[in-house]
Amino acid sequence: MFKAPPPSDEERPLITTIVVSPQGTDYAFKIEFNKNPYGDDCKSRCANATLFLDTDNNKSTGLKLSDPKAAETGADLAVTIQGAKALKEGVSVSVLRVKVAQYAEDATTVEEGHTLAEMDPINDSERVLASDTSVYLLVDANMGNQPAGKQLRLIYHPPDSKPLVGMAKGLASPQSGRVELFKDGKLSNPVVKKKKSDYEKY
Repeated sequence: MFKAPPPSDEERPLITTIVVSPQGTDYAFKIEFNKNPYGDDCKSRCANATLFLDTDNNKSTGLKLSDPKAAETGADLAVTIQGAKALKEGVSVSVLRVKVAQYAEDATTVEEGHTLAEMDPINDSERVLASDTSVYLLVDANMGNQPAGKQLRLIYHPPDSKPLVGMAKGLASPQSGRVELFKDGKLSNPVVKKKKSDYEKY
């Protein structure tokens, strides 16, 4: 089991917990970091983390790495969360960027994803919300043409650690519950706890 080290100025923010669940035609994520993923706290070493989503839990679709047993093999989507600096009216400001990419059937490296969306909390407040060390995302499953299954597999590969793999209900699951994370661009139920069977935490 991966345990993030104590936050330090030298290390980038690392993910400590991920919750994923279908919500209507979206994939809803709650992602916890061990320190603020962007802003003045992390200075020039802010978050740069990628989550791989195998939307049908099938290694024969999506990304095909040279090692068929690699955890990322079969990923259909990659969601990258980056904290960065940007110039706005000549002033450097902190920004959080979320990039969603899809892997075609002929993709053989993690860099070959086709960009579906680039989002941030300012321009996409209905889909991206950052609150302290938490990031909440809604990824539209209608973007691209990724498959949908009754189970999905999520992979996170921390630096200098083995990949972590979690399972959750897929978009095609008849049992998939609607989990409302957003309402009018704001977090609507941050303290409501769901049954363990609804999510896979790691």
